[in-house]
Amino acid sequence: MTSADSGRAGVGRSTALRSVGQVFDEMPISRAQIVAGSVLFMAFVVEAWEQVGLVYVSDGISAEFGVSDAQLGWALSAVAFGMVPGSLMWGGFIDRLGRRKVAVYSLLLYAALALLAALSPVFWAFLALRFLSGVAFAGVYTVTFPYFLELLPTRWRGQGAVALSIGFPVGTLLCIGVSQTLGVVSWRAVAIVAALAGLWAFAILRWVPESPYWLAKRERHAEAAQVLRRLGGTVPADARFEVDQSGQTGNVRSLFGAGVRRRFLLLLVVSFTFSWGYWGLQTWLPVLLQGKGLSVSDALWFVAVTQLVSVPGYLLAAWSTRRFGRKKVFLTFVLASAGGAALFGFATGETQMYTGNLVLAFFSLGAWGIWNTWSGEVLPTGLRGVGYSFSTAAILLANTISVPVIGALMDGGVGASLTVGSIMLALIIALLAAVPIQETEGRALD
Repeated sequence: MTSADSGRAGVGRSTALRSVGQVFDEMPISRAQIVAGSVLFMAFVVEAWEQVGLVYVSDGISAEFGVSDAQLGWALSAVAFGMVPGSLMWGGFIDRLGRRKVAVYSLLLYAALALLAALSPVFWAFLALRFLSGVAFAGVYTVTFPYFLELLPTRWRGQGAVALSIGFPVGTLLCIGVSQTLGVVSWRAVAIVAALAGLWAFAILRWVPESPYWLAKRERHAEAAQVLRRLGGTVPADARFEVDQSGQTGNVRSLFGAGVRRRFLLLLVVSFTFSWGYWGLQTWLPVLLQGKGLSVSDALWFVAVTQLVSVPGYLLAAWSTRRFGRKKVFLTFVLASAGGAALFGFATGETQMYTGNLVLAFFSLGAWGIWNTWSGEVLPTGLRGVGYSFSTAAILLANTISVPVIGALMDGGVGASLTVGSIMLALIIALLAAVPIQETEGRALD
């Protein structure tokens, strides 16, 4: 029985019951949603920055602590490694405490731990605190996209969430700029700036409301109605919303129930393989480029251009998803990404190398924008947080494993061809696993 059914006996026409999704079906985009999206966009900029934050000052870290490429790889991936258990830990909290509290608590805890890591006097303390800051950071990393999806009108979800993904190249470019400005002083200065960015939590607290889907699911109908009115919906003050009460909120076992299990497992496979295919190259890209003969400054310029090229890739993905749906666009972009990776890996000259990596950046990051949206839509509201946390953990696990593995290969003198071969294989697996996933374009969230 739904919450709507339980209240119908004494409810008049003014409280006639609809789901939150039906309200969003009729809602135009509003100023409040643009403000909330802008705040969450900056949160994703911080997330992207942290993902690559110390890559561009890694020489300073290895020189100060006297570590090998393999050890440096573990240090660079320590945050991602901590985010694997962290995302699973925060997943249940997202569905129990709410999207907003998790985003705020996570960012503040990350700021404190990341600051301590930046001041660490020895490598083992630096490594441990980077790991713990990753555990803390996983909350906001996991919640940002499903949170934003639950604040948008149905017809704007795809475009809005893909636009949010542009925070990744923006964060990377800011990171390059800060690392080149402050990195000459010390890698620690770069790490301190990244830690202080966690104070953006106060902007979320001020300008981003709680998800009305989550509020209705928790039977907090008056608050859900208030948020919907703030976002531009027409909802009576005494409204109660129809809510699907099947399954338990935040319960991991429900992810393996009938009607959910297959969708959930496919999410894990695509997330892991797609992440390996992208991050395996991206994290070590400056080093691989230097191995191909580029100077440090040329390699950083190459990375910066790559990130700039990804912006129109995101915009094309945003435009395409509303017209052709998530699935067709994602599959097309992943296939094109594999072609770009092949051209980069087996390039015999600078022109082929640049062309291959630019094609890879354009299509792979556009595909990430689609996946960030699509993967947050296929599970019901009561399981969206915990399900997305497992999907995020799969992404981070692939990232964590690929970075030190490739670092060890480079220590052993292995070239770029093996790296690119693993990337192509991973992208093909991701493509095949995405085919059975249901289309969500134009559908209200469950």
